[in-house]
Amino acid sequence: MKIATIRLREYYDHASTTEQAIIDYILSHPDDASKMTIYKLAEETFSSPSSIIRLCKNNGFSGYKEFSKALIYEQAVRKHYKAKEIADVTKADYIDEIVNKVTNKNILSLEETTNLLDFDVIKHCVEMIYDCEKLVLFGIGASLIVAKDAQLKFTRINKMAYVSEDWHTQLLMARNMTPNDLGIVISYSGQTQEMIECAKTAKHNKAELISITKYGQAPIMDIADHNLFVAANEYAFRSGAMSSRISQLNLVDILYTCYVNMQYEKSIEILEKTQIRKESDQDD
Repeated sequence: MKIATIRLREYYDHASTTEQAIIDYILSHPDDASKMTIYKLAEETFSSPSSIIRLCKNNGFSGYKEFSKALIYEQAVRKHYKAKEIADVTKADYIDEIVNKVTNKNILSLEETTNLLDFDVIKHCVEMIYDCEKLVLFGIGASLIVAKDAQLKFTRINKMAYVSEDWHTQLLMARNMTPNDLGIVISYSGQTQEMIECAKTAKHNKAELISITKYGQAPIMDIADHNLFVAANEYAFRSGAMSSRISQLNLVDILYTCYVNMQYEKSIEILEKTQIRKESDQDD
């Protein structure tokens, strides 16, 4: 599903003055705008139906009808996962209650993240991974675990990927990127200063950039070429990433599997070649 407001934010700097006025209104009143006819929206934004249709098409929609449908769906998703809350773990909880709460929270995070995925963006991201000369992954803390998982997966399929546990080294890697390279910045908040610096450095070198953050506004989103989102529903008391890490790992699995599927026969051959077996298994 195309996430309407995200597309409008990404397009804003390229929009005309009239289009920017329409975008400003929609982003400020998304719920109201989703219920308006094109004529009512034109009246509220002091524009014309043709300007609105042009804006919709410039953002990948066939017209106002498809855009309005995407906006309505987006607002429904927002209301759904804000309302569908699972209680935090408390000191009085028994083991079975903790098991159920944590498991259900992870399941909910995966479901909500699926609803947030824009399949067109996924397709573009996979194509960028396929075309890039060097794939560089950025992340610290729990996001580093996700980055290392992505590195292992793509390296096994002979798409050489690079990541470092030291963020200073990650910054050096960003400084050595070229327009032929692709960076993937993984940051749940999208506000981690070290990751913002790496992202800005990569873009300064004209490398393409994908971000994986929680759903909402974040500085890294404004830097990246494409944004992928996970649901923002972590426990309030968390000491480390929990449901967000599961959703980020799932997103990496999706990118990897789509990449493998692009060249299915060749991928199967490479996976067989790179499978590491014990000697006892090889003798069987």
